[in-house]
Amino acid sequence: MAAPWRDVVRDAAAVREAAAVAVDAALLAGVLMRTGEQPHASDVVNYAPFTLLPSAVPRALFEQAYAVQQDFNLLVDAISQNKEFLEQTLASTIKVDDFTAQLFRIYMQVLEEGLAQTVFLGINRSDYMFDCGLDGTAALRQIEINTIAASFGGLTSRTADVHRLVLKVLGKTEEASHLLPNNPAKGLALGIAKAWELYGSQRAVVMFLVEEIQRNIFDQRCVENELWNRNIRVIRKRFRDVFEQGSLDAGRRLYVDGQEVAVVYYREGYVPQNYDQQNWEARLLLERSRAVKCPDIATQLAGTKKVQQELSRPGTLEKLLPSRPEAVARIRATFAGLYSLDEGEEGDRMAATAIADPDRFVLKPQREGGGNNLYGEELRQVLEKIKDSPERTSYILMDKIKPQPALNYLLRAHSPLQVSECISELGIFGVYVRQGQELVLNQAAGHLLRTKAIEHADGGVAAGVAVLDTPYLV
Repeated sequence: MAAPWRDVVRDAAAVREAAAVAVDAALLAGVLMRTGEQPHASDVVNYAPFTLLPSAVPRALFEQAYAVQQDFNLLVDAISQNKEFLEQTLASTIKVDDFTAQLFRIYMQVLEEGLAQTVFLGINRSDYMFDCGLDGTAALRQIEINTIAASFGGLTSRTADVHRLVLKVLGKTEEASHLLPNNPAKGLALGIAKAWELYGSQRAVVMFLVEEIQRNIFDQRCVENELWNRNIRVIRKRFRDVFEQGSLDAGRRLYVDGQEVAVVYYREGYVPQNYDQQNWEARLLLERSRAVKCPDIATQLAGTKKVQQELSRPGTLEKLLPSRPEAVARIRATFAGLYSLDEGEEGDRMAATAIADPDRFVLKPQREGGGNNLYGEELRQVLEKIKDSPERTSYILMDKIKPQPALNYLLRAHSPLQVSECISELGIFGVYVRQGQELVLNQAAGHLLRTKAIEHADGGVAAGVAVLDTPYLV
């Protein structure tokens, strides 16, 4: 892959000047996070970490990722409506993974009671890396699809302007003009607004369900402000507020603190630590309601790693999207090798293969939020320990993707300015809205590029490992 900034990276004086401009530009543009020391205070903030220079991304792979996003939206929606597929696929996982099992129990309970929800909103983000083959050609390989709380659509909407200015300061005005416009915050808000409209009550609100600690509040505010600009009221509540103030009326309309809720937009609820007994009860109340959940619990289950692995089996995509062979081909072209660790001959073989050659694989639990995957020696130790136990079925194996590193500077508050060898991950946001059986909206809503130093195997921006970036298409 071309390295467009080779001349700049080695010019220490130019880098120092550009970095000072970049930090001020990020603060001016609102590329902000609350600090770890004062995570509840917006009067003490700093810039969110980002790269000094935009990273090179192969144009053909970028366009491929955009072209397949509507197909992934259709696929996630199809899975969420297929009880038999979810039951069969997750049968082994729910025996050993308490978190997935609890989500699944709520899913079954809501189905048995009968869905009150008639409008469905999906906001997902499909994440990819560029796998460098032995011949040097790069291929697009999907890492995962996030179907709940896919973040940084707001801050990344503001990052390209910062990089545009940096390139101009470095005398690269022509290159600056080639950076693409990107506004996922607007695209995500469009989906939420459509769902709110179809819910059909002007006085109802959109509820952002948020975490107790909200360092990434400005990312959410970008989307929130887009809704206020459309005169849609937004409230922010935690699970405990729903438990204490939430209720359903006879028509299963949801009220929180006396306000009718049209759309529940989850920015929380994706890891076991988000739940205690009260929070599980609050989640059940939300799922039983008529409100549009983004995601509803079926869509959250559709994003599990076990489902991702099952999709790679021959014939599975064809069953889920029977009338869409072109979509199936586009989706399958992005898959990396994915392998089951279920009990039986296939799982035994894959466990043994990974123990013998751990650097070929990534071991993935059924978790979102970054920082959960296992690599190398750690992967081997864990598999050695659980290889003869049913616990191994709570993981899947995936081929390790090998991207081509490039030099860049990762700007973090209170960190020295130093060049790093980096790799990037591209996410494409997708939004869809379905009313009954009719898909009324299906589109790609923008992109997110995150970059990290090669010494970090796993982890995103929120986990403090990756930083925000902008693609420079080559």
